[in-house]
Amino acid sequence: MNTEESTRDEAQMIASILDGDTEQYHNLVKPHELSVYRMALSFMRNESDAEDVAQEAFLSAFRNLAKFRGQARFSTWLISITLNEARRRLRRQGVVQMRSLDEGPGETAHISPALLRDWREIPSETLERKELCEILREGIDRLSPIYREVLLLRDVEELSIEQTASTLTISTASVRVRLHRARLMLQKDLAPKLKAATPRRRWLR
Repeated sequence: MNTEESTRDEAQMIASILDGDTEQYHNLVKPHELSVYRMALSFMRNESDAEDVAQEAFLSAFRNLAKFRGQARFSTWLISITLNEARRRLRRQGVVQMRSLDEGPGETAHISPALLRDWREIPSETLERKELCEILREGIDRLSPIYREVLLLRDVEELSIEQTASTLTISTASVRVRLHRARLMLQKDLAPKLKAATPRRRWLR
């Protein structure tokens, strides 16, 4: 099923739900359950809290379904709700403080782009190894929320630049800047660990 057909089917299901056929809601959100849980887990760091965030996101989406105007994909809207719920819980727990997403140029001055390669250039066959998958996951977890969320949306969930900007309610320019910084920071963090895990492979040229 192509994207246009999927969007049309979702629109029909949403119309049916709003007309009273609430049983359709399970079918509407089922394709997005994994993405929502994965996004929640990346912020909450434990399965119990992630499940709570995901559940609340689905409930919130149901309660506010009439407000969905179709200006973005339903999946994008749902991920946005998940992010907001995760942020709300983290603020309440005092775990993080959300900062302005447009920091000054000095924040990543220690990073030298000329010495780094895009983290996605890591050979795909090595990522199949459990040890390296874990290194990558931990590296993403160590990113601050403002960088982690844009990396997850763009490179893991594979949203477009425009969809990522819409989800985070920021400009496309800010998405590009943050994504670039996130990739550089992740590569800088991962490079020595990957070299240690696979000593015979040269990751940086």
